[in-house]
Amino acid sequence: MTLEEFRKSLTSDAPPSGLSQVLEALWFDAKGDWDRAHAVAQAVGGRNGAWVHAYLHRKEGDLSNAGYWYSKAGRRQPYGSLEAEWEELLRALL
Repeated sequence: MTLEEFRKSLTSDAPPSGLSQVLEALWFDAKGDWDRAHAVAQAVGGRNGAWVHAYLHRKEGDLSNAGYWYSKAGRRQPYGSLEAEWEELLRALL
């Protein structure tokens, strides 16, 4: 799936089949369902799951919790826009 295909899928009511859990979390986030995105991200292990989890807590405004998850992901907490990080996540995970 390309970034453009992912963006087009946001017009649907459900995420495309076959998405990884981290991409599914980003899909729900883009649809405005932070709670569902967080639930999905929380269930994912590894650095990619931690990175998405960190991004979601940063978006929520809980920077302390975000910092914890960025460290688990082996990343520094970014200070750019949330939109830029969302796109960076997608490019890295697609």
